Amino acid sequence: MSELLDELKLVQELLKIEQEEDRQQYKIKSLKSTIAERKEMGFCWYPVSVIKEEIGFGSKVVIEVERTRDHDQLHLFQTGKTAAIFSNNGERQNLSGVIVGLSRNRIQLATNKEDIPDWIYEGRLGIDLTFDEMSYREMEIGLKKVMEANNSRLAELRDILLGAAPATFTEDAVADIPALNDSQNEAVRKIVQAKDVAIIHGPPGTGKTTTLVQAILKTLESQKRLLVTAPSNTAVDLLTEKLANEGVNVIRIGNPSRVSDVLLEHTLDAQIMSHRSYKNLKEYRKSAQEYKRMASQFKRKFGHEERMQRQMFKAESHRMLEEADRVEDYITEDLLNHVQVITCTLVGAANKAIRHLEYDTVFIDEAAQALEPACWIPISRTKRVVLAGDHFQLPPTVKSFEAEKGGLGKTLFEKCIERQPKVAVMLKTQYRMHHHIMEFSNQQFYGGELMAHESVHSSDLHTFNPVFAAGLAVEFIDTAGCGFNEAVRPESQSSANPEEADLLVSHLVNLLKSYEPTEMEEHLKIGVIAPYRAQINYLQDKVEHTPLLNELRQKRHLTIGTVDSFQGQERDIICISMVRSNDQGEIGFLGDQRRMNVAMTRARKKLIVVGDSATLSQHEFYASFLNYVESINAYRSAWELTESD
Repeated sequence: MSELLDELKLVQELLKIEQEEDRQQYKIKSLKSTIAERKEMGFCWYPVSVIKEEIGFGSKVVIEVERTRDHDQLHLFQTGKTAAIFSNNGERQNLSGVIVGLSRNRIQLATNKEDIPDWIYEGRLGIDLTFDEMSYREMEIGLKKVMEANNSRLAELRDILLGAAPATFTEDAVADIPALNDSQNEAVRKIVQAKDVAIIHGPPGTGKTTTLVQAILKTLESQKRLLVTAPSNTAVDLLTEKLANEGVNVIRIGNPSRVSDVLLEHTLDAQIMSHRSYKNLKEYRKSAQEYKRMASQFKRKFGHEERMQRQMFKAESHRMLEEADRVEDYITEDLLNHVQVITCTLVGAANKAIRHLEYDTVFIDEAAQALEPACWIPISRTKRVVLAGDHFQLPPTVKSFEAEKGGLGKTLFEKCIERQPKVAVMLKTQYRMHHHIMEFSNQQFYGGELMAHESVHSSDLHTFNPVFAAGLAVEFIDTAGCGFNEAVRPESQSSANPEEADLLVSHLVNLLKSYEPTEMEEHLKIGVIAPYRAQINYLQDKVEHTPLLNELRQKRHLTIGTVDSFQGQERDIICISMVRSNDQGEIGFLGDQRRMNVAMTRARKKLIVVGDSATLSQHEFYASFLNYVESINAYRSAWELTESD
């Protein structure tokens, strides 16, 4: 037991190191920068003007701001993030809040104030992203709860998840679901029979989300209220939509990362507005606003009578807001008592509207991408846990090198699947990619147990459209001996390899030049991946000056990005530029094999990898990859390519 506590104490210390590193990076990027620099980094909109102010839920003021220029400036603002409106009138004044709405040029900020300071209307305003203390605070609270748990269900779950006590299962019979394959049904059966914990291990393209949704539906047959969470808003949104489409009574806590009718309809705010008692709430708020307006009409110089009148109006406004809060609490409680599934991010499980609730089962999707402390937040509120993910794909982001080295990147998913292997079921049929694209990852990561479904097994570009040559679902184009050396860009300290990028672009143009989609078929979707930002910048510029590819990019048929930006996505054609080419055989973070697993398994019909075999082959993983491409006749020399192209 003391070993477990020591392990959790270490996680706690590493989290503090990570928080401090995150804070310092934020300070360097934001507080020590000019407004122009912050805009360039995507942390700031300036100038903005206030276009609307209204009382939101919880009687807090919601302010809507609009940027008045630089409308196409890229930014990092997202719903759910913390931000602050600031005045640029000499003295620095801030009004903090959470972003609850975001469109192209407008942000809605829910403040924690009931009254708005006067300076908001008096001059040059901007809005900055701020450091997110709240997530760290909730993770710290979650960890503390787990460490202090004793003779409770949480204490039992902690011991089981971390391998100190065995996980148990019932023998209940579970009928197969016709829409699922054998391994998917086995995963659902494991989840229904688990008394403590079950894991869906979902390699790329194996239908993890489909299986998870069916498992949730099956669980609802015997349980009253479930919590479904994930580390990212995107994953939460996807699950919310899929459950809503299955007819589940679901409420989304927090703000969706994108706008869709289904998502908006299932947010807590929208559900409150649809409630039969909402008209009372609205009337109280309207009256409060009116009394507030009447109180603000009094000028500064007035006598005793006016002062009394003003105080009376203010008191009446306050009383109306208290009544509104009472009605809102009643509506919220009524909704949550009758809901089947609540969805939110891991940190969102501590939202004040639901933090008092307990659940029969908590489902955590993308658990292999979630920091362990974040997972304890929802787990501390449940009797049973289901984790879904793949620990051979992208790990969680850890900003501190020291925290990463200490083990903060090791997830609860990994610990549990290693220490309690019997709780996990791996999905074995993949529905995404040609079997040649799948097979290298299959051998390296999944014990050779994956099978390509017959619908994709031999589905290459030729079967999609006969204009493409048959075969060659995988191509490795070897630049060894071409003198295509990497270069470090001093301004970003990032690597680029322009000649390798040129080769990739010309090969892609050559592949696509005869392809014209028919009216009946959807255009091929293409992804270009590079591990380094400098190479991505070069590729973007090159594509912009290549008419055929630029047209595809503008129509969103072609995207260029890092491995991380393609996580959870797929494309018909994936091109990967490996960049690294040097005499020392240094490959930097190409050494992160899980990242390369993600990159290679995004492709459905065609995978093109361009790299220098002399540099790559000095590493066991890539030496295996080179042997694999030779075994399927997918090896091509750049020399041969330049001659044929």
